[in-house]
Amino acid sequence: MELRHLRGFVAVAEELHFGRAARRLRMAQPPLSRQIRGLEKELGVQLFERSTRSVRLTGAGESFLEPVRRVLAGLDTAVGVARAAGRGEYGRVTIGFAGASSHETLPKLTRAVRAAHPGLELVMTGQTYANVALARVADGSLDLGFVRLPVSRPGVAHRVIGEEELICALPCDHPLAGLPAVPLGALADEPFVSFPADAGSTVRDAMEQACAAHGFAPHVVQEAPDSYTIMALVAAGVGVTLTVSSCGHIQQNGLVHRPLAGPPVRRHTALAWREDNPSAALRAVLAVAAQALPTPPVRPATTD
Repeated sequence: MELRHLRGFVAVAEELHFGRAARRLRMAQPPLSRQIRGLEKELGVQLFERSTRSVRLTGAGESFLEPVRRVLAGLDTAVGVARAAGRGEYGRVTIGFAGASSHETLPKLTRAVRAAHPGLELVMTGQTYANVALARVADGSLDLGFVRLPVSRPGVAHRVIGEEELICALPCDHPLAGLPAVPLGALADEPFVSFPADAGSTVRDAMEQACAAHGFAPHVVQEAPDSYTIMALVAAGVGVTLTVSSCGHIQQNGLVHRPLAGPPVRRHTALAWREDNPSAALRAVLAVAAQALPTPPVRPATTD
C-alpha cells in the first residue's frame, strides 16, 4: 500500500467522480482507476460502488475514509515539523550561564527567542562559570555559553555582547566605603571572599590578576559558589571582594559597591558556540541573539 493509493482513494471519495478526482490529482483517469482496484484487492474489500452514472462509497469505504484522512494529516504534520526544524523553528538548545552576571542579557535573549520561535525549547544550566561554559561548549555538552574573553578553544566561535568593569564590594562600615573610588592597593591586607579557585570563574581570575598588578595576592578567607552568597558574606563583614559591574545590581543591607580608582579594569562578555554544531535550532537562536544582544562598540580590555 502506497501513499499515492491513499491520496487517490480520498480524492475519489470526496469527489465521487473518477474524472474530477483524476484532474484534482493531476493524473489521467485510467491509472487512478487501477490504483483504486489495486487498493481494494489488497484490502480484500470493495470501497466504491460504481455504475455508468455514479460512484458512491460502500460501508467499508466510509469506514476507511476517516482513518486514512488522519494518516495523511499526520504525515503532512510530520513533514511540516521536519521542515520547520530544518529552519530552526523547532528543536532544543542548551545554554550555560552564571546567574548574577547574566541577569540582564539572559532574559533579553530568552524572551526574544520565545517570541520569534515559540516551538523552540531552551534548556538552561545555571551556575555555569565562564570557563566551565566554554569547556562544555567545546566538548559539545552545551550548544551555547555565556563566556568572557579570551575565547581560545579550537573550533569555538564567539561574539562579544557586552563589556564589564571590575568593581569593589565592601561592608558598609568599612573604612574605605566612604571613598568615591577604592585604590586597589589599599586592599592588600584585607580578607577577601570569592569564588572557589578551581571552579572555573573568570571573575576570580580577574581579581587575582588585578591584585597581582598592584603587587599582592588576595587573601581569600572564604569561598562561595555564587555572587549572591559572596555579597551576603561581604555584607556580613567576612571580607571584601572584587566583582564585575553586571553584579552591581545585588543590593543587600550592609553592602556597598565602589568603582576602583585609576584606569578601569574591563572584561568583555560573549556568546560562544561550536563552529561545527549542525543544529538549525542553534542557528535560529544565534540569529535572534544578533538582534536582542547586539555587539557594542568594543574597547580594549585592561588588566590593571
